[in-house]
Amino acid sequence: MTPTLHALLMAEIQAERLVATATLLAGPGIGAKVRSGAKMLVWPERHAGSLGNRELDGEVLRVAAGALTNQQSERFVFRQGESEWDVFVDVFPPPPQLVIVGAVHIAIPLVTFAKALGFRTIVVDARRAFATTERFAHADQLLIGWPGDILPTLNLNESTCLVTLTHDEKLDNPALLVALNSPVRYIGALGSRRTHTARVAALQAEGATDAQIARIHAPIGLDLGGRRPEEIAVAIIAQIVQVTNEKLMVG
Repeated sequence: MTPTLHALLMAEIQAERLVATATLLAGPGIGAKVRSGAKMLVWPERHAGSLGNRELDGEVLRVAAGALTNQQSERFVFRQGESEWDVFVDVFPPPPQLVIVGAVHIAIPLVTFAKALGFRTIVVDARRAFATTERFAHADQLLIGWPGDILPTLNLNESTCLVTLTHDEKLDNPALLVALNSPVRYIGALGSRRTHTARVAALQAEGATDAQIARIHAPIGLDLGGRRPEEIAVAIIAQIVQVTNEKLMVG
């Protein structure tokens, strides 16, 4: 990897942006133009560098897009006639984080479960009576303010999961609109089916598309039959694990 590509890779990892490297391990014509160890950097929307063969670059970009979506590194073999190239796509996902909109009772055990699974946890609420350091000393961040204002300032990336728990459309709906226009990995919203029907109408009135709304898991969580806050939190974190693993298994 050239010093320029290496510096760019380090900067992207430091900034917690999803990126991958594609490395040519072996192939025909290794020499001046095609080098073993040649690398490209690949993002969801762009790339830098080349493996020395335009057709190979195109094929690698195609499979790298899936590897980035799945956040899973993989080795690929490409064949053109009797020629064969061996390429490794190494994905560097941002650290997982869970953004919880609503400092409600369910959020307290949900933070605990999420941290046990390695998530950075961020709790957002405008209501100071709920969003107290005494209740959320275990959260990585407790942000007091309107979610619609705070969420655009956060790094809502491809490793982010976001849940809304307040039952208050003034808090939940603006947060959902921000999430729907971001690449977050999971979106869940607490509430009954009747509540979600009204929520969908409100989001559509704000310009949300059917495809965007389909990203919302509502009612939130796996149906485990729980009623206590801790049980609902288990159902939510279980669904987050399920959805994340399903995406990792795609392809």
